[in-house]
Amino acid sequence: MKEVRLNNGVMMPAVGFGVYQIPVEDTERSVSDALEVGYRMLDTASSYFNERQVGDALRRSGLKREQVFVTTKLWVQDYEYDDALRAFDLSMKNLGLDYLDLYLLHKPYGNYYAAWRAVERLYKEGCIRAIGVTSFSSERLQDLFLHNEVKPMVNQIETNPLFQQREANAFMRQEGIQHEAWAPFAEGRRDIFNNPTVKAIAGRHGKTTAQVMLRWLNQRGVVVIPKSISKARMAENLDIFDFTLDDEEMRRMTVLDTGKSPIYDDQDLQTTRYIGTHKIHG
Repeated sequence: MKEVRLNNGVMMPAVGFGVYQIPVEDTERSVSDALEVGYRMLDTASSYFNERQVGDALRRSGLKREQVFVTTKLWVQDYEYDDALRAFDLSMKNLGLDYLDLYLLHKPYGNYYAAWRAVERLYKEGCIRAIGVTSFSSERLQDLFLHNEVKPMVNQIETNPLFQQREANAFMRQEGIQHEAWAPFAEGRRDIFNNPTVKAIAGRHGKTTAQVMLRWLNQRGVVVIPKSISKARMAENLDIFDFTLDDEEMRRMTVLDTGKSPIYDDQDLQTTRYIGTHKIHG
């Protein structure tokens, strides 16, 4: 598995397995299949309600703990300092782990300063190997690291052919923060798997359109966490390192950018109200 080096020296796989929206009853099997076909990074979150199943699959895999890079996320509801510490302990109990590879603040709402300082403490204590954020715009990301001690190692943001995040990518490269993509397939919106441009490129390489999208992101220096419940597709999504898109193909992918998310508008007040006030526990 190819890896990237984070700004604290920790090595992170370039491709991981995401479990968002996988039904709880399917999660353990899906994660077991992913580990069997070769994934060595798992991405979950407290708000996905499947941390326990991820941990069960990892323990039953027979793999050594240090062979698998595990990410989970802290939800907005738990962004007060003491709440964040308690939520981390609960996630670790659910996962059945004694350390975490990457812990992310899940959204840029609420008291994320207090949450970050709690996460900084856990990082300094050695409970977490790397820390970062999810869905932070560049200005919020900059504000966070300018006024705290530890710079985020990762920002996981929606990135796909329809929403390419070129400016955010450039900023993260400049600041040494790893760009990681959620929704690399745009959740299938706008029939992306049948897009003529992507299909033509896939045909030239004898690859699937999903493989082309992942390889395109990889060549931009973006870590990807595709999700699938099909073992065959899991294997396909991991098999992206035996071909390279040339400069012309990379340019052709660029024109697919719409400049906005096909999934949700993070400037919409109803959307941000829902995310900022959504509770995952009593």
